[in-house]
Amino acid sequence: MPTNILMPALSPTMEKGNLAKWLVKEGDAVKSGDVLAEIETDKATMEVEAVDEGTVGRIVVPEGTSDVPVNELIAILLEEGEDASALDGAAKPQAKAAPEPAEAKSEASKSQASKSDAATSEAAPRPSEAGHGEAPKSETKADAPKAAANGHDKGERVFASPLARRLAKEAGVDLQAISGSGPHGRVVKADVEEAKASGSAKAAGGAKTAPAADPKTPDAPPSAKAPAPAGASDEAIKKLFAPGSYEEIPHDGMRRTIARRMTEARQTVPTFYLTVDCEIDALMALREQVNASAPEKDGKPAWKVSVNDMVIKALGQALAQVPDANVSWTEGAMLRHKHADVGVAVALPNNGLITPIIRAVETKTLSVIAKEMKDFAARAKDRKLKPEEYQGGTTAVSNLGMFGVKDFTAVINPPHSTILAVGGGEKRAVVKGGEIKIATVMSLTLSCDHRSVDGALGATLISAIKRLIEKPMGLLV
Repeated sequence: MPTNILMPALSPTMEKGNLAKWLVKEGDAVKSGDVLAEIETDKATMEVEAVDEGTVGRIVVPEGTSDVPVNELIAILLEEGEDASALDGAAKPQAKAAPEPAEAKSEASKSQASKSDAATSEAAPRPSEAGHGEAPKSETKADAPKAAANGHDKGERVFASPLARRLAKEAGVDLQAISGSGPHGRVVKADVEEAKASGSAKAAGGAKTAPAADPKTPDAPPSAKAPAPAGASDEAIKKLFAPGSYEEIPHDGMRRTIARRMTEARQTVPTFYLTVDCEIDALMALREQVNASAPEKDGKPAWKVSVNDMVIKALGQALAQVPDANVSWTEGAMLRHKHADVGVAVALPNNGLITPIIRAVETKTLSVIAKEMKDFAARAKDRKLKPEEYQGGTTAVSNLGMFGVKDFTAVINPPHSTILAVGGGEKRAVVKGGEIKIATVMSLTLSCDHRSVDGALGATLISAIKRLIEKPMGLLV
């Protein structure tokens, strides 16, 4: 009986993948362990191996296909003795038939959640009066007719409370023309009443009410028009710019993942920031000595330690000294980690980033960290990292000093509780013993999740980092 080859789940969070390249063709004989195809996830390119022997009978999904769902049938393998006639009776994978009950259950859950939300959404305070609200729930299928009745385009979605939808329908107000003031831009009752009173929103299915033109002022170019409200549709944003004045670059999986995770982090993680200036002349002198001591291998130094490698070591060692800051927040408990696993942001050539993780940094020497980072950076740029090499971690480092950035704040990547932003070293005037001296100074900013790291604890951690950087011999012990 033919064997179905399915799109594999290459990481616990993977839902879709791009079938980048087939390394076999129909009619090829394969055995267990042979590489069949290359799959691109949002972070890396992985190889898919055959688990059975046989002949490739049919390639169902051609190479270059994007967003192939996990467990989708991508090829059929014929067993020994079978020919092409066996493909006619090839069974479809059960994974394709199974989702129906789950989808129905999911829709029922969403519908129930929408009913529950109706009772609370109008009482929710505005963002200026309270912290982050609950993320808006997706519209259910039952909401679609309502959206159509309100004059919305099928492809556009507006987050609004049920009461706001009813009032907008009764008043002939288009929800798409309203900038919501509820949690995450949700349109609530007060927004509809304000739009109704001001007459600034167009009637459902009608035309927008344009402000009276000033006869003395010529028509402004699209780019000079009022900005689109938060959460505006793609088409509404495009209308702000003259046709032909921009190029559309479709989002790839990595960019979508970065956008989703960073938005979630900003909305759900209460963050505070701590900044210190570190004198790094001693650190740079030690770096020169460490690199000068490297033995040669094939005519090249066995290692080359960078300032960033030493910052990684300082962060890992500081977390070992302040273990209460080496934690992750969960609703049920605090997870205090036994090792400092430091993710390091690496910029990719196609405008993205990935954070390979140096495990148990506090136990490793500077030369080992330097070698691992060199390997990770090279493979990251080729999208060859394995999921276990970039997933997890307990903290992270983001260094923009090489771009001439003095200081900045970095966004925490949950479940991390901290991230260290590293600026560039520069000569600055400092006061020593009552006299002005010149020193090389580097600014560090620690972003902290206030749910798990309080102010005093964060200050203790960044003080430990500063001490290790200014007295770097501690990085060698």
